[in-house]
Amino acid sequence: MKKLKIGHLYPKLLNIYGDGGNIITLKKRAQWRGIEVEVHEINSGDVWLGEHDIYFIGGGQDTQQKEVSYELNRHKEFMTAERDRGAVFLGICGGYQLLGHYYQPHEGDKLMGISLLDVYTVAGNKRFIGNVTVQWENETLVGFENHSGLTYLQGDTKPIGTMIVGNGNNGEDKTEGARYKNVFGTYMHGSFLPKNPKFADYLLELALGEKLEPLDDTIENNAHNSLIKKVY
Repeated sequence: MKKLKIGHLYPKLLNIYGDGGNIITLKKRAQWRGIEVEVHEINSGDVWLGEHDIYFIGGGQDTQQKEVSYELNRHKEFMTAERDRGAVFLGICGGYQLLGHYYQPHEGDKLMGISLLDVYTVAGNKRFIGNVTVQWENETLVGFENHSGLTYLQGDTKPIGTMIVGNGNNGEDKTEGARYKNVFGTYMHGSFLPKNPKFADYLLELALGEKLEPLDDTIENNAHNSLIKKVY
């Protein structure tokens, strides 16, 4: 039986807007295909549990991000090696920012990230709140954004998609999220993956290195499409 190992990074600190639902989605969609799944929660001070196929890190407030910034940088070398061997990372909002170079709040020092993505974030003066839709390849992604950070992409890091409705990375360049190798960051909460089963399967396929048999996603697709209609 195939096995999938998921590392949930710092859920006691970064866990707002139902981000734990992303873990549930990955786990269940793998198990429904007969894949054994192990989920390891990794919190501050925990002993590292070695390599994983997928790493997830959610969103939080500046205070929590500060502690996670310190913790992540303790493991920066290991995380970089995981990225370079092809492990999948998904960061949401605050977690996304810390997968980049840094987040600069309005006050205080930069919160240093681990540079898995060639992006940086600075605090803006306007808060972006609301439902969003994003063009991703030939699909439409849906989510909910709530952030004032402005994220800018550089180098070989590319956006996940183009904004249809909403503000995305910075409200200026019509981009949403970021990708480099198998590292993904996005501002889409809500939870993101239950609303976007095709993207969830895409991450699973990257992690497992093979194409998955389709599931009956009638209910999931109806929910996804109903959310698109609510945005317009």
